[in-house]
Amino acid sequence: VQDLGRPGHAHLGVPRSGAVDEPAHRLANRLLGNPETVATLETTLNGCAVRALSPTVAVVTGAPCRVTVDGRPAPWGLPVRLPAGAVLEAGPATYGLRSYVGFAGGVEAKRVLGSRATDLLSGLGPAPLAEGDRLPLRPTPSGERAPVCAAPADAAPWQAPPRELVLPVVLGPRADWFTEGALRTLTSGDYRVSSASNRIGLRTEGPFLERAYEGELPSEGMALGAVQVPPEGRPVVFLADHPVTGGYPVIGVVPEPDLAAAAQALPGTPVRFTLVRRAA
Repeated sequence: VQDLGRPGHAHLGVPRSGAVDEPAHRLANRLLGNPETVATLETTLNGCAVRALSPTVAVVTGAPCRVTVDGRPAPWGLPVRLPAGAVLEAGPATYGLRSYVGFAGGVEAKRVLGSRATDLLSGLGPAPLAEGDRLPLRPTPSGERAPVCAAPADAAPWQAPPRELVLPVVLGPRADWFTEGALRTLTSGDYRVSSASNRIGLRTEGPFLERAYEGELPSEGMALGAVQVPPEGRPVVFLADHPVTGGYPVIGVVPEPDLAAAAQALPGTPVRFTLVRRAA
């Protein structure tokens, strides 16, 4: 279960969490006429199947996948009415990594620090779903379970998953911990997405970034999008469930609007880092 997360609690050691592909989550809710803050289901690669216990409307966004209702093809990216007892299946992603299943009114779950998001690092929020779990839906503002689609698909654009992941990086705060050669390697090296990536961070495979200093830093704050370099020397881009402190140097930060593409990058996807100047 994911929503827009729980910002403002880093001082308590709690990351923001929330949907990794935030634009896809927001799109699902816009198509249903929901507030963008309500919860959806985030699937990773394999998809999911859900049975509607009462009539509702659902939509699947994010990574493209085969959508069926009771085994019959249904549109991806468009709201679908589900009668009571119908089974909606969002199949394995055909391209990309994460799909989002939204429902009219949104998924109901207990709020923790103001959010229904499942945080894999801190363990806050609902547990990851298992077969047979039941989730109530929140009523729509009109009290109905099946509103008419609020926006046509062409009014809610969505960016396709990348074949090459291009990540702009603002250098700092610890870029001076690396040699000039390391900075050249970062922008020219042959990096790829590692299969060890998850909601906490996008790990990369590729050349080693040489340090200018030995040892480690005292733990300091870590921002969403921070590009941390652990001792093995390969960049890790922090995503939604990232730790809020860390002792490995951060060579730069990927601006938040550019992180959605990382949510859909499959293992093996080429990664290219580009340097950008900090906004004035």
